[in-house]
Amino acid sequence: MTTVATRSRTRDWPIIAGLFVLALVPSLAGSVRVAQLTGGVERTAANARFVDMPAPVLVHIVGAVFYAFLGALQFAPHLRRRHRRWHRVTGRVLVLCGLAVALSGLWMTTFYDLPRGDNAATNAARYVVGIGMLVSIVLGFAAVRRRDFHAHEAWMIRAYALAMGAGTQVFTSLPLIPLNPDGPHYPAWRSVALISAWVLNLAVAEIVIRRSARSRARA
Repeated sequence: MTTVATRSRTRDWPIIAGLFVLALVPSLAGSVRVAQLTGGVERTAANARFVDMPAPVLVHIVGAVFYAFLGALQFAPHLRRRHRRWHRVTGRVLVLCGLAVALSGLWMTTFYDLPRGDNAATNAARYVVGIGMLVSIVLGFAAVRRRDFHAHEAWMIRAYALAMGAGTQVFTSLPLIPLNPDGPHYPAWRSVALISAWVLNLAVAEIVIRRSARSRARA
């Protein structure tokens, strides 16, 4: 049994470390934004929407950082099994953080001016992602309340995958850098880069969910 537990821990940590890395770049960028808004920053055309109305973006960034890093630990089966109370308590915190991220994201998409590098397709995708994340969290919470733990796991994985799109977008946007070193101001290509990250994350999430279901069926 000790050997099995050790192997379980060994398999958990590379996954958690990978998710931490994925969350690191957008979290650092968000932290810089928070420091600017709370410390006072010169108003420019690029940041006017944040400076004029900072509360939604602050809620979004703080919620997303907690959701990304705390959520990564939920993917450690050994940790969940050994510390069930910790899993339940942090799960409730994650629900609140996830709802804050989704709702603030939808609010910003609706009321903030569209950035120069975005287009209508990108904005439409943000609505789909925000609503999808919101619905996934609600369905996941409802599932655990009725003790359907498999459905709970599946919906929470989907919500997390959508939230982590910002991390994957760092990599899908890399090909845009040679086009314009000062920033990706190609709305069509930027839209492809952002949307493809969300699609990729959801595809990986569905693979994980189906693999888990097959493992349970064999057991």
